[in-house]
Amino acid sequence: MKKAYVKSYGCQMNAYDAARMADVLGAEGYAAADSAEDADVIILNTCHIREKAAEKVYSELGRLRVLKAERRAEGRDTRIVVAGCVAQAEGAEIQARQPAVDVVVGPQSYHRLPDLLARSRSGRVVDTEFPIEDKFDHLPARRGLGPSAFLTVQEGCDKFCAFCVVPYTRGAEVSRPAAAVLEEAARLAAGGVREVTLIGQNVNAYHGAGADGAPVSLAALIREVARIPGLSRIRYTTSHPNDFGDDLVRAHAEIPALMPYLHLPVQSGSDRVLAAMNRKHTADAYRRLVDRVRAARPDIALSSDFIVGFPGETDADFADTLTLVRDIGFESAFSFKYSPRPGTPAAEWGDQVPEAVMAERLAELQRVLDARRHAYQKSAEGQVFDVLVEKAGRHPGQVAGKTPHLLAVQFDAPQDHIGRIVPVRITEAGANSLFGALLPEAAAA
Repeated sequence: MKKAYVKSYGCQMNAYDAARMADVLGAEGYAAADSAEDADVIILNTCHIREKAAEKVYSELGRLRVLKAERRAEGRDTRIVVAGCVAQAEGAEIQARQPAVDVVVGPQSYHRLPDLLARSRSGRVVDTEFPIEDKFDHLPARRGLGPSAFLTVQEGCDKFCAFCVVPYTRGAEVSRPAAAVLEEAARLAAGGVREVTLIGQNVNAYHGAGADGAPVSLAALIREVARIPGLSRIRYTTSHPNDFGDDLVRAHAEIPALMPYLHLPVQSGSDRVLAAMNRKHTADAYRRLVDRVRAARPDIALSSDFIVGFPGETDADFADTLTLVRDIGFESAFSFKYSPRPGTPAAEWGDQVPEAVMAERLAELQRVLDARRHAYQKSAEGQVFDVLVEKAGRHPGQVAGKTPHLLAVQFDAPQDHIGRIVPVRITEAGANSLFGALLPEAAAA
């Protein structure tokens, strides 16, 4: 039997796309391989957000080139595919730098993988067009479902932040029709999924057509998804502050299935830097939005993204970021040094911040963020949370899952608890996850 291996880098959208590529090949008779060494088709599903992410791909391709040559010497054929955002942005460069690559395919065209692989037997193939047809109409049924799943509802971005390649690699904002989303969500629930995360590059800009043809907001879509039998939990990511309407704020207060966790990137606490980034919001506008969300759902856990060392960032600008972080108190966050991406406006600017300064600022920011994160995890000790059990734990007899606030929890329980939502008392906060004890089944959600 033919086997396929998919290695994915980057965001949740990439994780979703990787699973869907596996589904596409599964429908063609490919079984899932546990490693590249065991696969007939190897797919690297790439991320272009940061330079290091792209360079990791080229490093991995060097290793795969050797593997492909070794397998060829044994009389075994191996196809190497580069998919995702690096493929979209650097298709020609990939072919020039790594002749072992057989197929380069962008994130809007992976539904064509079987045809592209067939064509690659006659020569190398590149497909980085934005096709007219909707790829979702051509994707097979989902396979290998677990208790939680991503569901793409929106792709692309129209914001054109000065640091970001997404509008160039994923294209303009496009929303799937509400009926298509609801149909897929119902299939997921029928397959045993208990929690669905609605994803998009700018998910709260969702405006898919409703039954009457009029656009539907994300909040309205969430209300419909919440009515699907079997789905107990709903999340969404990633949001832009400027598209956060009052109806979405109300949804956090009114929809029990909508989990109390929000990832809301701000990037900087400096208005001057935010303007240079083309974010089109101020730090105080972000603070006011957070106040509204917390008023609607007081126990909500907030997460964000931060970039330090954006071109022209001064010590005063960075101090504004630290002030915002302390003012809001994020329960978790992702923080990075600015990475110039070819083709973005900021990459061409002359006032780049020195690497040493960026490293120092990032370390200081992460100290502040980590202190808050550890305090938040510590505050969970003694509390009882309903945990969705997602998989086996690290040790025998252990399972792992997530709280409503997206905190990872490990505890002793039978494997047949996977897929169930059970009450767990937190006994200890570790460095990266919580540890707990299962309460009597009568209290389960």
